[in-house]
Amino acid sequence: MNVRRERDSLGDVMVPETALWGAQTQRAVDNYPISGYRAFPAFIDAPVLLKKAAACANHDAGRLDKVMRDAIVAACDEILAGGHREAFVVDVFQAGAGTSHNMNCNEVIANLANEWLGGKRGVYTPVNPNDHVNMAQSTNDVTPSAIRLAMLALVDPLCAELDALADVLAAKAALWATVPKAARTHLQDAVPMTFGQEIGAWGTMLRDSAARIRGAKPELGQLGIGGTAAGTGLNADPEYAGRVCAYLAAWTGQLIVPAKDLFASMQSAGAFVRASGEMRTAALELSKIANDIRLLVSGPRTGIGELRIPAVQPGSSIMPGKINPSIAEMVDQVCYQVIGNDTAVAFGAQAGQLELNVMMPGMAFALCFSATILTNATRVFRLRCVEGMEVDAERARELLDASPSLVVTALAPHIGYDRAATLVKKALAERRSLLEVGLAENVMPEPDLRRVLDPLPMTRGGVQ
Repeated sequence: MNVRRERDSLGDVMVPETALWGAQTQRAVDNYPISGYRAFPAFIDAPVLLKKAAACANHDAGRLDKVMRDAIVAACDEILAGGHREAFVVDVFQAGAGTSHNMNCNEVIANLANEWLGGKRGVYTPVNPNDHVNMAQSTNDVTPSAIRLAMLALVDPLCAELDALADVLAAKAALWATVPKAARTHLQDAVPMTFGQEIGAWGTMLRDSAARIRGAKPELGQLGIGGTAAGTGLNADPEYAGRVCAYLAAWTGQLIVPAKDLFASMQSAGAFVRASGEMRTAALELSKIANDIRLLVSGPRTGIGELRIPAVQPGSSIMPGKINPSIAEMVDQVCYQVIGNDTAVAFGAQAGQLELNVMMPGMAFALCFSATILTNATRVFRLRCVEGMEVDAERARELLDASPSLVVTALAPHIGYDRAATLVKKALAERRSLLEVGLAENVMPEPDLRRVLDPLPMTRGGVQ
């Protein structure tokens, strides 16, 4: 491999000749061969967007000339348009605070800017990674601000997918509003309900989850940019933070403002904990729904079998014709990963010391990972499972009729709890319906007994 010689404060470094990164990035590549994972696209876009806004704000303050500003902005725009992603090469598990990722951004932008001005890669004139691209910044305020920006970009698609799945479930609930089935508590027969009631609840759970996640956005939108190294704002113009946030708000359409307390914004990871926690809650709700579907499609002959879902792939390498709830199984695995990521965020948040939390790279990866996979899993769940889900009303009625426990609750107010329990035991022991046993025991006139034991009116509440 052809290389070029660059130099940083520690000495000479050999960098691949065609690389857009520089010496400090190369040291990180050599130091951290950890996971093979690179930054998520949102966590490339976020610091690059910050660099673009910083260049504009520093020009407004008279600290950066127009030629350099335009070159830096042009470089950032190329990256934000999807270019040069292969140049962001630092492993997600790296030195604390994210200095390596920040310098990766600085060096790539500087090299692109210098090329835009007719210069050469690895020769950092006129645009220098530290002096110009990183002007008025520190890793310590860039990284937490970038995490917030990345999450603002990621939570909107996630919430949209949760709402879209909730809409499909609501439509199914309306379609099956009068189709009765067995409710189950403790995995045992309970009382009648409708498919509309059961599935409608799933939609409400997901819509509430999306609302909780959106509730984290105002806090994510408070950026500590301008705090520089420790929150004091050393080397930053007094108007810098406000200008950067104004540019970012205009470009993203998000509510972005300077943090009320720059010191707190650098020390606290509370906003990350909240966003992660809300995604964890959504994952728990989504997993519950996926597991309910897995139970309700079980069988199809020896299980519950009240629902049917699309067959998306063969279910076995040895059992011909077997079809599994594969999409729901995938959803569960994603949800468990999100729960694990939330634990990583929690531990990272409490591990900050004094004026800085150095565990930000790990938290950034966990947050972006959770938002990305939860968004994708929710979309696939909707498209390849829930939209094609159907009710087997005949099977549901068969199960309703087979269990006297399901309808006896409505009988208890008329004949008393103890007598109703005796009838259920007799019906179960003799494998007869509750209607048959009730008529034989002459508990009430047949028209009244049939009315009381009709399952559909029971789903509307009240005394039958």
